[in-house]
Amino acid sequence: MKLKTKIAAVLTLTAVAGAAFAQQALKPEEMIKFRKAGYSFMSWNMGKIKAQVVDAPQSFNKDQVLAAARLVAATANSGMGALYGPGTDQDVGGEKTRVKPEFFQQREEVGKLAQAFNREANELAKVAESGDPAAIKAQFGKTGETCKACHDKFRKD
Repeated sequence: MKLKTKIAAVLTLTAVAGAAFAQQALKPEEMIKFRKAGYSFMSWNMGKIKAQVVDAPQSFNKDQVLAAARLVAATANSGMGALYGPGTDQDVGGEKTRVKPEFFQQREEVGKLAQAFNREANELAKVAESGDPAAIKAQFGKTGETCKACHDKFRKD
């Protein structure tokens, strides 16, 4: 094995081990805080897309829409499911959660909804590359529907 390959393997293993350790070391309130931040970040970027393909299509800027769509997809695929660990089903340490208890009891359904969201978020990023505002608007709607499906089932008002 060449030295560069060995170094790359060691760095990869170190990153994976570090990420796993970091997840295990999070307190429930930190998990809630980080997942809320992730969803807020995605919401902000979805708002940027909406502003350009729904609210004011005359101001369409492909680069801004593409950047926002890529950030939504990257956040969706970041492994946020790990932030729903034990003790995050209720308010803790000053962090409030709006997750219904059913979320933690219906893991199979949650998984299906999460996969649908990830799939549509990835498709949004792909469609945004085309620069076609009508296609982006249609995919934006599909992506938003997957958000709504989870909110309707598992989020407290």
